[in-house]
Amino acid sequence: MMICNFNYNIAIKWIYMTKSRQKVAVGMSGGVDSSVAAYKLIQEGYDVEGIFMKNWEEDDDDECNSKDDYKDAARVSKLLNIKLNLVNFSDKYWTNVFEVFVDDLKKGFTPNPDVFCNREIKFNQFYKYAKTLGFDLIATGHYAKKQTGERIELHMPKDKSKDQTYFLYTLKEKVLKDILFPLEDLYKDEVKKIANELDLGLDNKKESMGICFIGKRKFSTFIDSYVQPVCGPIINYENKEKIGIHNGLSKYTIGQRKGINIGGMKDSEDSPWYVIDKDIENNSLTVSQNQSPLFYSGEIELSNFSSINKAYDNQDIKVRFRHGGALKKGKLNIKDNVYTITLYEKERGIAKGQAAVIYSGTECIGGGTVISKCLSVN
Repeated sequence: MMICNFNYNIAIKWIYMTKSRQKVAVGMSGGVDSSVAAYKLIQEGYDVEGIFMKNWEEDDDDECNSKDDYKDAARVSKLLNIKLNLVNFSDKYWTNVFEVFVDDLKKGFTPNPDVFCNREIKFNQFYKYAKTLGFDLIATGHYAKKQTGERIELHMPKDKSKDQTYFLYTLKEKVLKDILFPLEDLYKDEVKKIANELDLGLDNKKESMGICFIGKRKFSTFIDSYVQPVCGPIINYENKEKIGIHNGLSKYTIGQRKGINIGGMKDSEDSPWYVIDKDIENNSLTVSQNQSPLFYSGEIELSNFSSINKAYDNQDIKVRFRHGGALKKGKLNIKDNVYTITLYEKERGIAKGQAAVIYSGTECIGGGTVISKCLSVN
């Protein structure tokens, strides 16, 4: 009788490596987070390639230059010994992200292009492109966590201060099942430490903030090329009197206190003014030195509601109205396919066009776009 020597540890390792040799396309931006995400997946035994997405064409002025980001992504990919693919989604980005953003600004809304970008580019175009190349999964450097059980859920990551689930609420479970978030259990400081130990050469690279197509440019100056600024009256919320002239409603957001340029008025208190409302029809900007009109609780109507899973608990929820904003207690109501939120706690500066993202504990359920007008305190 032949006796076979069986090494349990080797067998387990072989099973693990066989399972993990799935092909993963990592969205490489040339930054620290996506670079470390790729490294982590390599360490876990996946067959990794990078994909650099060029989403904006007008980069000749060095203000929003994707060429340098691509060079960094290519250099990091070479260090990690993985292939880097380049794909141009700029036409899709222009149509499905930027033009939607501009249209919302013209309506007086406060849109978030990062939400549009994740919905239309990273988890639509990028996902489909990776699948056509034969990849099993995609991965990004987002700080978010996927949990798999009876259903696949999106949760806040370990590093709550870097939580990016606010931007990911339009994900669908069928796509989420094919996404990996390698940074889900890492703090930002740990990610930076890994990058430094790997000598990726990204130590002095600033973290990308805000809207990619604006770069270092001042928002109000940049957007004038796409939304014609039309001056109009600034109205005092308390007495409805005209107290100044604004430079175009697209330059202002609800709750803003800087850049209104109406300080030093006769008979007014020496305190800042705040944007309370934007009236597109009359092209007027309403302001006040009293912030109380900015705080609201009560009913808020949503449009374009999106839920990650088909089944969810809409009773004991919390709502976030901006990235990094506080979670506020509320209830999601659904009647005749109309979605509203009953907000139990007051929130400051809720504006049309903002994303209202809904959570149950650490799980991100979904969300929608605010279309109700919230001006008075309940």
